[in-house]
Formats: sequence, C-alpha cells, structure tokens
Amino acid sequence: MAEGYWKPSFVGLISEMDSHQKVVYSIIERFVKTNQKVEGPVIFLTDALGIKTREVISLVGAGGKTTLMFGLANELVLNGKKVVSTTTTKILEPSSGETNFLFINRDEEMIKEFVDHYLVQYHHLTVARERLGPKKLMGVSPNLVDELCCLNQIDTIIIEADGAAGRPIKAPREGEPVIPSKTTLTVAILGVDGMEMKLNEENVFQPERVSKITGIPVGERITDEAMAILMVHPEGIFKGAPSSSRVVAFLNKVDTPNGMSKAKSIAQKIFDKKHPQIERVVLGQLENESPVTEVIFPY
Repeated sequence: MAEGYWKPSFVGLISEMDSHQKVVYSIIERFVKTNQKVEGPVIFLTDALGIKTREVISLVGAGGKTTLMFGLANELVLNGKKVVSTTTTKILEPSSGETNFLFINRDEEMIKEFVDHYLVQYHHLTVARERLGPKKLMGVSPNLVDELCCLNQIDTIIIEADGAAGRPIKAPREGEPVIPSKTTLTVAILGVDGMEMKLNEENVFQPERVSKITGIPVGERITDEAMAILMVHPEGIFKGAPSSSRVVAFLNKVDTPNGMSKAKSIAQKIFDKKHPQIERVVLGQLENESPVTEVIFPY
C-alpha cells in the first residue's frame, strides 16, 4: 500500500539555494506560519545536534521523539537534503505537514525499491510496514535501515527507535530500544517536566525499571540526579547504542514551569558523570516554533 501526502512546497527551488538563502527562507517560513516576530538568535536543530553528512539518527527516550523526528526532517529538506524517516517500533501516522509521502508496505524489499526510485522526487519519505488500527503504524526492521544506508541518494535517515506511551520519562524494557547497528548519532530525550513528579505509572513508562536503575522508590519524587542517571546508566535510555555512535542528550519541555532551571541542573549532573559518548546537552521546547533554547558542552 502506498499513500501520498501533498503540501505546498518549494523543494525544487530550495535545493538550488545557497546556505545563506536556506537559513533566510527557513526563518521566513517560521514567521509566516506563526505571524509572530522571531526574537533573539535562532538555533536550528541541525546545528544544535551537530548533524553531519550521511547521518543515521536514532531517537530514543521519552517526551518528544516524534516531534523531533519530523521537525528535524523538515529542516533538513529546507536545506536541500533528502531524508527518510521511519521507526523500528511504532509511531502515530504523520500528517501531511510532517512528511511529503507516506509509503506503507509489508514487503521491505518493496520499501527499499520505492525509496530508491522516488526519494529524489519527494525529498522526504516516511516508510512503515503496516497499519495497526487507526492512526498507528508498525515500523521496519533494523536490517532494512542498515540496507537503506547503501542508497547513495539518501542524505539522512531518522529513526524513532523507542516508545514511551506519551510519558516524559522511561526506562527501556528488554529488547528496547531498537537501534540499528549503523546509527551514527543517537539522540536521547527526556522531558524535564518529569522531574519532581512522583515515580508511578501515570507519569513514568516502566516505573519499576526506573526505580531499579535510579534507586528512587516507586511513589517518591524524581530528582535531577535520577534524570541524569537515566541518561548515562548502561541500562538507561540509550542502552544498545553502537559504541561508535555519538550521543546527544536532549532535555525537552524547558518552556514548562521552572523548566530551564531543571534542565540546567540535570545537564550539570550528566556532565559530572563524564560519559564518553555524550558530546553535548541540548535544551529545547520541541512544540515551539523555536525548538532549541541552548546547547551546553562539557566543561
């Protein structure tokens, strides 16, 4: 099954722009969408995450993975890149504003052939294996992602490699996350609104596992130390990331009450633990038109 979503686009024009024009176009597009003044310096997701050429990006954790995937994909397309977005777990079906074409097929060889033939035309394809009821999609195998890496026309592959049932905090179950072996960048996301919440089923995905990893008893409030532990622990949210993969910690929802102070406290504790793969911490608000607030590097 193949499904096409169309939206007004300047893809042909964008691909011919120089880098300055692309940045200006992106700012203008955001201005037109919001009818609001863009205040202060704009930090783009591509810069904040340190995106390089030919990236395979796996998104794990809780509190904003899907929003980040499509926001980053659209930003890359505005910069003339060709992007495939998908999941190795499950995602909500994207809207026409999030992807240029959604292709669904149980045969992964057919998915690969479709990408090979049509990515140049659409610039951003989202692929999935099947529908799971209304508005839910079953993802592809990690092996297909590794095979897609061999297609020269793909600039970036973005994979939602984890699930969290809408909670801001999680710990992985057995077999999670599902990170393809050719991942070059792992983005580990937590929602800072989860800090100071009680550790229970309502607020946390897999609270017993979170308790075991962090030492916080179920029913007690989650601390900044516990959030940092979830980032760096061997059984934490980027468990199973390839040793060669760079890791960026993304602390989302800094626009919630006391969000910035919470995020900076968590970031400090992450760096105190000196995990060798974490190269930066991004503070953001992915539902906002300016999704990145600050990027912090190890001291």
